Amino acid sequence: MKNNDSSAQILNIERGLIAAILFDEEIFSEVNDSLAIEDFLYPSHQKIYDVCCELKAQNTPINADFVRARLQEKKAIPDEDFAQILATSPIANIEAYIKEIKNASIKRNLAKLAMNIATLTNDTSLQSEDILDNIEKEVYALSSKGAQVDFKHSKQVVLEMLESIKELKERGNNILVGLDTGFMRLNRYTTGFNAGELIVIGARPSMGKTALFLNMIQHTINRNEGVAVFSLEMPATHLMQRMLSSLTSIPLHDLRVGRLDDVSLEKLTIAMDKMAKRPLYIDESSSLTIAQLRSKLRKLKTKEPNLKMAVIDYLQLMRGSGLRRGDGARQEEISEISRGLKTLARDLEIPIIALSQLNRVVETREDKRPMLSDLRESGAIEQDADVILFLYRDDVYARRADREKIAKAKREGKDDEVKKLEEAFLAREREHTIEPAEIIIAKNRNGETGTVDIQFNKPFIRFEDKEKPQELNYAPTDTRIESDNSDVIETIQI
Repeated sequence: MKNNDSSAQILNIERGLIAAILFDEEIFSEVNDSLAIEDFLYPSHQKIYDVCCELKAQNTPINADFVRARLQEKKAIPDEDFAQILATSPIANIEAYIKEIKNASIKRNLAKLAMNIATLTNDTSLQSEDILDNIEKEVYALSSKGAQVDFKHSKQVVLEMLESIKELKERGNNILVGLDTGFMRLNRYTTGFNAGELIVIGARPSMGKTALFLNMIQHTINRNEGVAVFSLEMPATHLMQRMLSSLTSIPLHDLRVGRLDDVSLEKLTIAMDKMAKRPLYIDESSSLTIAQLRSKLRKLKTKEPNLKMAVIDYLQLMRGSGLRRGDGARQEEISEISRGLKTLARDLEIPIIALSQLNRVVETREDKRPMLSDLRESGAIEQDADVILFLYRDDVYARRADREKIAKAKREGKDDEVKKLEEAFLAREREHTIEPAEIIIAKNRNGETGTVDIQFNKPFIRFEDKEKPQELNYAPTDTRIESDNSDVIETIQI
């Protein structure tokens, strides 16, 4: 009896809400922000709401006449069902009715999930970790807006694309679609970091992968859009030191040893205050499985809906699920991780950036610029990634060659030569604080490949665009730290 009463109550609530939409189409936007078609219990109500969504997408008025005409055209529901909606008095408390319909929808789905859990736990072929991951994914889907995923008819896809094109046209920016990478020419190649993409940044050690991604995420958090960083290699405090050095133009070494004058300390205090308010979330676990990362990101996304990007530093330090032995085990594990990251990026509708080590074979070539075949431990990374970027700095190898010459002269006991080489090396280091660097776009699923020339500012561990004339129709993101007291701190441009 209680079930019947509940169903009758939902029937009246759904009728009242749809009647309100037909009476005042301005209400539809508020309803559409919270409810999907599947949230309605009764099929006739689902079909009416579907027609309302269709009319909205076509910029057609949503009222009784247009909805009735479209329903009759589709022969979707009996006329008497629509008449019952029109006979229902429109309600005023829209928010309460939306909440009741959503609550009932979630409860129905939870009941289905409970039945599914019972089925999964009786399946002896599944591991407990796989079952937990499946359940967590379903629960996250229920708690997320628009989580139901089904086949999309081509008409729906075309309408969604049309809305996207209209939005971009209104924005008036023919370059940036996703999140700003921080580099003008890289934005031109990639249109930014886009939702659902897996972006891999690969480089040999000491090239500056960590510094590069920190420069990139600064543009996102400065717009108060959230970024999650999984730092498996470096403590969170070290990452923050690098970001503050880049923001304030205080040399990183001075920050680490506390060598700061009053002006630098004032700069640092202001920058720290700004950074404390930025939506940056750092997980410094030194060991992480793909299942654990999925769980943490889903929870954070539920808690912080404004999360726009996630970064993993770095991919090879992660672990897959279960135990693997024998030849090819590590390759299989990396394949599982890369595929898991790509799937997660699509589920959460955010770009995920994964840093990656490269094979030592790079060092044996005369031209040490990385290639796709240099990605370490698995070709699956190349397959799963939407964008693959390689960071290259020729000065890293030049510096290494100079050190090898000094070491060789020392072994041979050539003291005078050692002195000359060391003096030349130190002079070059003092003078050469800005080094050329390259971002090699080795794969770009939705665009061209190529090379972007940038520069590396060594004292501040900062990658920068090379000075170029302002390009048309491009407004770079303002990533400055400013102070109300202009005498204390200058404008700092990344």
